[in-house]
This record gives sequence, C-alpha cells and structure tokens, in this order.
Amino acid sequence: MIIGLTGGIGSGKSTIAKQLRLMGYEVYDTDSEAKRIIVEDAHVRAQMTALFGEEVYRDGVYQTGYVAQRVFADKTLLAKLNAIVHPAVKADIVSKFRSSGVTSEPSAPSEPLNSDSGLFFIECAILYQAGIDELCDKVVVVTAPEDLRLERVIARDCSDINKVRARMRAQSPDRDLSRGDIVINNDGTTPIPQLCEELLSRCKK
Repeated sequence: MIIGLTGGIGSGKSTIAKQLRLMGYEVYDTDSEAKRIIVEDAHVRAQMTALFGEEVYRDGVYQTGYVAQRVFADKTLLAKLNAIVHPAVKADIVSKFRSSGVTSEPSAPSEPLNSDSGLFFIECAILYQAGIDELCDKVVVVTAPEDLRLERVIARDCSDINKVRARMRAQSPDRDLSRGDIVINNDGTTPIPQLCEELLSRCKK
C-alpha cells in the first residue's frame, strides 16, 4: 500500500518521515530524489538543457540558484520545469515501489499501486500539485497551529519572519487538509513515536 505524507511548511512531516524510517518503513523523499534525478537521469538532463540552456549544468554541476531565479519570475517557465520533473519523479516512485518488496503491479498506470504486504510512504510537500496523490492508496496530512509552524521554521532555517509567512501563504494547507484521508495534528503535545503509531494504525484500517 502506498501512503502519501504531506503537510505545510513547519508542520513536522519530515520529522514524522524520519521516525517512520527508524521504525523500518521505506519513505521516498520526493525533494531529495528529484534533485538526484535532475543530475543523474540523462533524459531529464537533456530536457533541462533544452529548456534553460547549457549553463544549467555548468561544469557538470546543476545550477540550482540559476534555475530558481529564472522560474521565480516566470510562471510559464516554472510550469515547463514541473512538466519535466514531476513525471520523472512519479516514474521513479513506481520503480522504487516495485523493487521495495511491498509491490503489486497496477492494472493501469493511473491506478493506485495497491498491496496488502506492507506500507510504502511518499513524503511530498506538493503531493497534490505534482499529481503524486494519484499513486497513493491513502494520503496523510500533517498539520500544526500556524504560530507553532512559524516558530519551527524560523528556528530551523534562521529565516526572516516575513519570508516564512510568505512561504506559508503560498501553500494551500486548508485545501490539502480537506482532501486528506487521515489528518495528524503535530502540535507538540504528543510524542512523535506515538503520533506515528496512531498514523500506522489508521493507515492499516
């Protein structure tokens, strides 16, 4: 069974993902895997070079800042970037899932990859925006009070409070909350291991 794990910035989804790994569950981190794919996948590299020019891989190194600067001011370019990266990540998820030992073959690419033999988690901040929810049997949304989320991000990233607020406004946590199958409130009153036990119990129902 594939379980999507999402939530707004500062909600603590990555902390929960870390605990799930410690408990022996496989968790696919879309953020780090996307960065790997952009560097290692020859087809993706060719598409990125065609879109951004040769300077996107200067001396063989992917220029994250250059790309971020280009797409920040151009939503059309951002959409084209996502059209390259998101399908590649989805294909990689299917591949990793099938090699994880938790797998069963989907009857069609658009159908959830169901399995009764275990749980495979996908950690993704933009699960719905990237269409990765289409691969999931269930989606867990991690939430927390806004003030606490703000406090966590500032402490973690040493970020300016106004920049953090802007990032939070750019997300759609309320909409994601309404779309999730399971909501986990990570408000700091329940230990993370206990929250994960609750999450697992609800996923298996």
